[in-house]
Amino acid sequence: MPAAWLILPTYNEAENIEALVRAVLPRLEESGADPRILIVDDGSPDGTGEIADGLAAELDCVEVLHRPSKQGLGRAYLAGFAVALERGADLVLEMDSDFSHDPADVPRLIAAAAVADLALGSRYVPGGGITEWGAVRRLLSRGGSAYARLLLGIPVRDLTGGFKCFRREVLEAIDLEAVHADGYGFQIELTYRAVQAGFTVTEVPIVFRERRLGRSKMTAKIAIEAVWKVPALRLRLRRPPAPAPAAERAQEPAHHGGDQH
Repeated sequence: MPAAWLILPTYNEAENIEALVRAVLPRLEESGADPRILIVDDGSPDGTGEIADGLAAELDCVEVLHRPSKQGLGRAYLAGFAVALERGADLVLEMDSDFSHDPADVPRLIAAAAVADLALGSRYVPGGGITEWGAVRRLLSRGGSAYARLLLGIPVRDLTGGFKCFRREVLEAIDLEAVHADGYGFQIELTYRAVQAGFTVTEVPIVFRERRLGRSKMTAKIAIEAVWKVPALRLRLRRPPAPAPAAERAQEPAHHGGDQH
């Protein structure tokens, strides 16, 4: 039974975190994995950390990593990855803490990671989509993914999404200490580094929804960072390292993300 660690970064998610943990835990168990949930709270002033501590006291599979201040989504994920890898995770998942990602999709993501090194929930493959967004926001999101895909030269269609399942080999092989970006840029960089290292990526269609409660953490700064860091990322990694072998498995290996579409 693989150990699957779900990393949930939080900042002012008091309205969502308990409901999300209680909704996603059965889905992790349903997947056949040994579930662990790590909440990484960046000193939320709204009491998110205290709610998380209450969940950890009640549920053996829940842990909390408290950080003193808001340091960005990317830094939160990297801190969570370090804990998960040190504690023996076989699979490491990313997911938003606001119900934008449907907990019901978690088993599908974990199943896809059985035949690929990185499985990512994709809004932009057949069967995927977005609800409750206006035309401008949809255009910006799709355009951002297309911009990154074309500039980096990889076939993954949804590069800015944050719903992912990594095999531990991927996170061990890519240089996490060298990851510079945050927000959208962080998601682009992780996937690009995985592809550059020779790992297989598959895209699982999902429907992305607007957050259930609370305020979005998306800012213009985060979006602009992604724009200028994509070409910088290509320059830094233009000479890819020797390919790493994909994990051995009984099934046929997956193609790189997007090849099947």
